[in-house]
Amino acid sequence: MIAATDIPHKMLAQDAFSRWLGIEILEVEKGRCRVAMTVRPEMLNSMNKAHGGISYSLADTAFGFAANTHGNYAVSIETSINHIEALEAGDYLVAESVIEKVNRKLGFNVVEVRRGEELVALFKGIVYRTSKEWTT
Repeated sequence: MIAATDIPHKMLAQDAFSRWLGIEILEVEKGRCRVAMTVRPEMLNSMNKAHGGISYSLADTAFGFAANTHGNYAVSIETSINHIEALEAGDYLVAESVIEKVNRKLGFNVVEVRRGEELVALFKGIVYRTSKEWTT
């Protein structure tokens, strides 16, 4: 079995989309993960604001990484996001996912996305925890 703190790094190495977004892992512990990225001009929509999928993708990555730190493959079965503030090119975003509850089959996560101290999005997700274990 692989250490909880190594799983997100392994996941990121295998995740071309999250790497394209420029996501970096800031902190990991079992049941919690902080990731960050900078919004780039090619991530903007027709209103010159970050596409909603950008903050969603950052939060979803943090969510997946935290959910998998328990050692078994965890896959999302339901997610939602509230976009609170518009984002612009150059904004540095930090998403922190914390597992609020986990049992044998399900995990319930909340992810806060922040620009500095400002909460810009709130993401909630549920994962199904499979029996397949992460290995080195």
